[in-house]
Amino acid sequence: MSYLLRTAASADADAARSVMLDTVYGDLRSGYVPRWHRDIIDIEGTYLRPARRTLLVAVDEASGAVVGTGAVRDQGPQAPPNPPWIAERFPSGSTAQLCRIYVRPAYRRLGIARAMVRELCAFVAEAGGYEAVYLHTDPAVPGAEPFWRALATEVCDERTLPGGGQGIVHFELPVPVPAGVPRPAGAGAVTSATTVGTASC
Repeated sequence: MSYLLRTAASADADAARSVMLDTVYGDLRSGYVPRWHRDIIDIEGTYLRPARRTLLVAVDEASGAVVGTGAVRDQGPQAPPNPPWIAERFPSGSTAQLCRIYVRPAYRRLGIARAMVRELCAFVAEAGGYEAVYLHTDPAVPGAEPFWRALATEVCDERTLPGGGQGIVHFELPVPVPAGVPRPAGAGAVTSATTVGTASC
């Protein structure tokens, strides 16, 4: 099974929105909540038009169907509902937040999400001006927590807070640098990007 990762265009908005809404209703079981999910409705205004944001789609090359999404926005976590110190650590403007990294169930465990993260980090590097890469995940989504623990560093597991917080886990990734730019001594490995992949187990 082969797939293509590419920057979304206006024509992809409906298909990308379908992947996102199916995930929030099926996996997250929250349904559409305007204060959390308004970006899903306004995909163009949120991700396609702003210069330092992007939306990628994973496309099944055989069918042409959009089967996955992934985005970057220059907006940090807000408090509330997040702990104040999380919002202070990851301020908007200088934080690249990875979000809406969703893959349809039939296409999971094929390497799509991992490739999506590589591409999004490459975008962050080329965009410049970011001082942190942040994301959060809901451990209730099948496979989400182990996936992110294999790639990122935990910042806060809200399940350990008094009352359990929102039950989500906050992570950060090393800030990537553009290809060909040496990393400072002691820095983590550069994340390389691939745009075309053949899915494998």
